[in-house]
Formats: sequence, structure tokens, C-alpha cells
Amino acid sequence: MVEKLLQSEIYWEKKEFRRNEFLKISGSTDTSIYFIENGSVRIFMTDEDEERIIRFGYTGNIIVSLDSFLSGKPSDLYIQAIKKTTVKVASKKDFYVFIQSNEEHMKFWMNVLEDLVLQQLEREKDLLINAPGERFERVLKRSPKLFQEVPNKYIANYLRMSPETLSRLKKS
Repeated sequence: MVEKLLQSEIYWEKKEFRRNEFLKISGSTDTSIYFIENGSVRIFMTDEDEERIIRFGYTGNIIVSLDSFLSGKPSDLYIQAIKKTTVKVASKKDFYVFIQSNEEHMKFWMNVLEDLVLQQLEREKDLLINAPGERFERVLKRSPKLFQEVPNKYIANYLRMSPETLSRLKKS
């Protein structure tokens, strides 16, 4: 369905981001939707000058600053390329015209939203688990591709553990 979406009547602008370049910064409003053609990004916020990674996106994923996308208001989130990343970007207006044009497109969007809600619930469960090994196992089972696409220092931050702890868990 994603391929159909990309070949639809939506205007997609292709953009390239260098490693560490921002797609979105904290305090900005972003009502764009992104399809990652190649590369990977991290979505994070800062808390007392410490970065807190909340999600990753990589090749084949749709990403969005969902709070800003839905509300049209500024968001505390950053979206940053982890490595050279190519995305297709569509505006909310164009995207909404597309999803409202037929029932199949609306079902597609509902599936995307449902998937995001389920991912968020899994993330909340991960954060409630004290044992680093259990958090690691849950994420490994849920997203094995993550470990090929994203550097360990970012995965460790996401899992709320030191890079050394993550390294030990990966070896065992």
C-alpha cells in the first residue's frame, strides 16, 4: 500500500539530508509527512539538556511529528538524520485530500495511526520495565532491523542504558 501511496496523486517532494541534519527542530510546527526512501532518522526531545530518543525511522518507514501534524501547533520534538537520508515529503493538505478521496486511502491512514498507537504503547511498556536485558530483548524481538540501521549509542539512549550495557547484552 505504501508504494501505491507514493505513486498517488499526492505531490511528493524529494529531499536529501546529510548526517546529523535536522528535518525538524524543537519549537517548530511541522505538518509534513515523510516517507524514508533511504537512510535513518531519530526522533527525540531534550530534558534538562539530555537527549531522550523516543522513536526511529528507517528505509521504508513513514514518519511524522504526530503531535504537530494533528494539532498544527509547535512540538518539542526534533527529527534528525542519523546518516545520509533521502525522504519524500508531502504536505498535510495534499495528504488529507488523498486520504479523503476514497475509502481504501482512509483505511490506509487508519492503519498507520493504529500502528503508531500500538508502537507507543509498546514503548511505554519498555520504559516501565526495570531490567535492561528485558528491554533489550523486547526491542530486538519487535524491531530486529533497528540493530542493522541505527548506531548502538542511539539504541542505548532509546533503551535508557549505557552503551557498555547494550554492548554486554548484545554479546550474551
